[in-house]
Amino acid sequence: MMKFCHDTGGERMLKVEQYEYIRTAHRVYDKSVSEIARETGHSRNTIKKILRGEYQRYLPRKSQPFPVLGDFLEIIDEWLDDDVNNPPKQRHTAKRVYARLVKEYGFNGSESNVRHYVGEAKRARGLKGPGAFVPLSPDPGLEAEMDWGTATAILGGELTRLKLFCMRSKYSGNPFLRLYPCERQQAFFDGLCRGFDYYGGVFPVMVFDNLSLAVDKVLRGKKRKEQDAFVRFRSWYTFEGRFCNPGKGNEKGGVEGLVGFSRRNFLVPIPRGENLEEINEDLLRECISYGSRHIEGREGTVKDLHDIEKGLLLPLPRYPFTNEQTLSSRTDKYATVMVDKNRYSVPSSYAGITLRTVLTVDRVQIYKGSRLLASHGREYGNNKWSLNPDHYLDLIRERPGAFRDARPLKEWKKKWGPEMHSLLDRFQKSWGENRGIKEFIDVLLLYRLHEEKEVADAIQESLAKGLSSAAGVRHVLESGRIPAERVLPLEAGQWKKFPPADVSAYSVLEKLR
Repeated sequence: MMKFCHDTGGERMLKVEQYEYIRTAHRVYDKSVSEIARETGHSRNTIKKILRGEYQRYLPRKSQPFPVLGDFLEIIDEWLDDDVNNPPKQRHTAKRVYARLVKEYGFNGSESNVRHYVGEAKRARGLKGPGAFVPLSPDPGLEAEMDWGTATAILGGELTRLKLFCMRSKYSGNPFLRLYPCERQQAFFDGLCRGFDYYGGVFPVMVFDNLSLAVDKVLRGKKRKEQDAFVRFRSWYTFEGRFCNPGKGNEKGGVEGLVGFSRRNFLVPIPRGENLEEINEDLLRECISYGSRHIEGREGTVKDLHDIEKGLLLPLPRYPFTNEQTLSSRTDKYATVMVDKNRYSVPSSYAGITLRTVLTVDRVQIYKGSRLLASHGREYGNNKWSLNPDHYLDLIRERPGAFRDARPLKEWKKKWGPEMHSLLDRFQKSWGENRGIKEFIDVLLLYRLHEEKEVADAIQESLAKGLSSAAGVRHVLESGRIPAERVLPLEAGQWKKFPPADVSAYSVLEKLR
């Protein structure tokens, strides 16, 4: 006899077998309804229904009861009703509802029970989205999306947090990525300029968040008051700026996904480089290699799709956008100008005067009129010093006591080889401390006019010859640059091969006497 299991774990599995047993017992073995009822434990009416009709699965419940929640249902409903008018990012989650019930009302039921009810209640109030997306088919060469992300790289051996500029064509999915030390307007414009160059044209429509680099004020609906600098930039490239609704980053979901994808695929393992440009070159190669991929639901590779849309983009302007900022800066007593709370040096003779400073995203250039006095890599952060040692050599020569602790020389000294320190020791032993430092600075001044390797070779040769003055090093350096002329003596009888000299011209001098 078949054994019947009535526990909830096996009921669904055995129900079909019970149906089969009942019909087989009646139709094949000619057992009566009463007999089958006694064997199976089901009522006579149930047996008759099974014999009359086909097998039916369990009917779904029209409503899900939550007996454990009981009186707590009213509390949950009150919280969710209040959420309808609350900001989307500050509404109750199921986890938060459960935590409050436990803490405030001593609820001892399961969290899963609360989650089931909160999910149904939120859907009934329109608080929970359907989790579906509208399939899109964008036109080629029309729109691109842009977003910022964060990433980490190792620059010069130091772990550095950077900003990741991401741009993506909506049609081809072709990405452009570049790392910047900051998320400022100049970096924003520089990324767009380089992106347009990468794509070979300008997208008529660019989709952005409501980032402050472009938007001065969010108005009602789709209207925005744009930053004046952004309007100038947009007018130069003649594209339309389209901005997402506040808090609706999913409206540019392609580039939103690109931020995370690029971090996981292009920046793992953490990139290393001596400078940012080196890492960006590697990142550009990753973007180009991405062209061999296929986008789900699209025919052809990313590169194939890009080739289609490239001819539909707006042409690049004849001249690139001048992404510069000009400041009038007065140098302080340290012969530095202050830019964004960081200092940049100029030659010490220009201390205390007003100069013109031109800023790009990665350079700081300082001018006196049209003459370029100094060019530095741009620093980001606060209280950083970018000092060129050459700017202070003349001043330190006048004040040799400052040589040991001079801040401009600190980093340079770390790069000196042992021959430099040997030369300094020799000069100080020969001339005394202060005069020896002056002689040594005269050697450092040679770097202004000669290549670094030439000076280094001259120092090595001077040490080998036992020279102990800057004049000696200078002589070795300059004599090495001008090869000595050698006049070979004539061998005996060799002079006879030359024709005799013509002295007739000298007769003219006799007449003049």
